[in-house]
Amino acid sequence: MNIKKITILIILVLALGYAGLKVVKKINLNSDFKIGQALDSLNGVKVYYNGGVDHISGRNVTKDNYNLGLKYQCVEFVKRYYYEHDKHKMPDAYGHAKDFFDPRIKDGELNLKRNLTQYTNPSKEKPEAGDLVIFSGSLLNRFGHVAIISRVSENEIEIIQQNPGPFGSSRESFALKIQKGNYKIDNKRLLGWLRKE
Repeated sequence: MNIKKITILIILVLALGYAGLKVVKKINLNSDFKIGQALDSLNGVKVYYNGGVDHISGRNVTKDNYNLGLKYQCVEFVKRYYYEHDKHKMPDAYGHAKDFFDPRIKDGELNLKRNLTQYTNPSKEKPEAGDLVIFSGSLLNRFGHVAIISRVSENEIEIIQQNPGPFGSSRESFALKIQKGNYKIDNKRLLGWLRKE
């Protein structure tokens, strides 16, 4: 084969792989669950199954016209949790998961877009149950991820999340370490957490 044919073949394989990935991320690969099925809950606020991480079932808007987000994405769950459990509306009702964290805000200062106190990972402030954690984007999920801390111990946190993928769990735990007097949740993608004070 000559270089031109090899180049065309490589481009074709990459294009088909990319298209296949886009399709797979939108469909339900796990026949054990139906999209929209309740899987878990925290303080009475349900976590729903979403199938593929890019699947969308329309927009969820409250009776008073507050945008909770796209059903059943991770952002929709954390905003619904804060709205239903904490009676909190975020001033900026839009944005991807990773956008919930503003890198310009110092540890312990108010994030005006969310009207929540923002803590960086690591922080002087220990995470608490009910805090909203923010993960950066990744190769397979450029929009990032958000979840709620459901439990905190001396050396571990547990999160509850919506849309971790068709085979992901609604609960996940991470080590909590103290480094140079700061609390660090041991996950390279975890940017920080937000809290209603």
